[in-house]
Amino acid sequence: MDQSFLVMLSNLLHLHNSLDPTTSLLSDALSSSSSSSSSASTPSSLLHSSSIAPLLFFTIASVLSYVTSTRPSLTTTTTTTTNNNNNTTTTNSNNNNPSSDYSVSAFRALSTEHIWSLEAPLRDAHWRSLYGLSYPVFTTVVDKLKPHIALSNLSLPSDYAVAMVLSRLAHGLSAKTLASRYSLDPYLVSKITNMVTRLLATKLYPEFIKIPVGRRRLLETTQAFEELTSLPNMCGAIDTTPVHLRNNPNPNTNPNFYRCRYGYPSLLLQVVSDHKKIFWDVCVKAPGGTDDSTHFRDSLLYHRLTSGDVVWDKVISVRGHHVRPYVVGDWCFPLLPFLLTPFSPSGMGTPAQNLFDGMLMKGRSVVVEAIALLKGRWKILQDLNTGVRHAPQTIVACCVLHNLCQIAREPEPELWKEPDESGPPPRVMDSEKSFYYFGENLRQALADDLHQKLSSR
Repeated sequence: MDQSFLVMLSNLLHLHNSLDPTTSLLSDALSSSSSSSSSASTPSSLLHSSSIAPLLFFTIASVLSYVTSTRPSLTTTTTTTTNNNNNTTTTNSNNNNPSSDYSVSAFRALSTEHIWSLEAPLRDAHWRSLYGLSYPVFTTVVDKLKPHIALSNLSLPSDYAVAMVLSRLAHGLSAKTLASRYSLDPYLVSKITNMVTRLLATKLYPEFIKIPVGRRRLLETTQAFEELTSLPNMCGAIDTTPVHLRNNPNPNTNPNFYRCRYGYPSLLLQVVSDHKKIFWDVCVKAPGGTDDSTHFRDSLLYHRLTSGDVVWDKVISVRGHHVRPYVVGDWCFPLLPFLLTPFSPSGMGTPAQNLFDGMLMKGRSVVVEAIALLKGRWKILQDLNTGVRHAPQTIVACCVLHNLCQIAREPEPELWKEPDESGPPPRVMDSEKSFYYFGENLRQALADDLHQKLSSR
């Protein structure tokens, strides 16, 4: 019997004695064996008692007995309900916790279980929304970086670390925002970002950003540009773009040093693209206040081309001039035999020159679109939130990822639109005078040949 019920029964006995002091239930029951009047203590006699206390006693006792008998099940039900509510609360708490969606276990479930339950188009679209590229391209990046990441003794899985950095590059997230999302320390997020972008910019750069010196690739590139522009032996288009810096550069330097032509602090990115909008040269060496010609002359590509280190075997003859493969740029670049620019930015040349300028700018449009794709796909380049020290490697890493996406024929995102640029043509350097005159004669020969060829059609 429940101990609490015994306590209540004892209290009721005391209550009975206080209500009917002339009758004692216990004393009457004990004296029934020695007196013939003990029948007055039986239940029937108690019911006929002149006092209402015995009836009140048994009524209350019966109610308490029933309550006591049902109490354990009610307690159990209450406990179960409470536990269920607690479990529900815990579950809801976990579901409402954003970091649980970005945990290692959540990523592992996504990449190893959920990912294969989807059709390939849905799978890759979902992966692009998270990391900027499809699942097959993602696994390629992980496989190539994994041996290098393993040497760093990183406590996180390699694919998880790469996914986290790609998420930052694709969505332009700051280290603080990413740290909150992944429940990591901001310092660790910055450290992982710097490690992965450095590996992309150094280990994967030579494999995916290469000058087209191979005959097969060079022939494919020049033929594609000729189909686009009717100009022979064009092998690329060059341009620059300022990459906006969110964090202020060194306050001790002249603010105009980093301020680009659009008025914000930046670093200057120079790229050369082929007809597929794949970069075959990338250079980030100057602050945003540097002009295009100065940046180009300070680049490794310039020194390799002027020194003859890069040798293109595909040579054609145009009106008595030997024409080697060349790239095209706007009037902000110097005119050289391997870099041809327009005659006039305002269209004030001869009909042949104006026709040449139009076709040249048509070829140059591929690099403009390539830059727009680069910044549209890797949004961190729209507002770079790393330190100036690690900014160049982050920019180059995005260029490597851009090439991977172009090679894999990833869907093109919405293009980033920059204002139209303008600027004065560069002056001719004394060391470049022979190059300039040769380039000038070559450009005129190509313009005359193009005009005659298209006029005769």
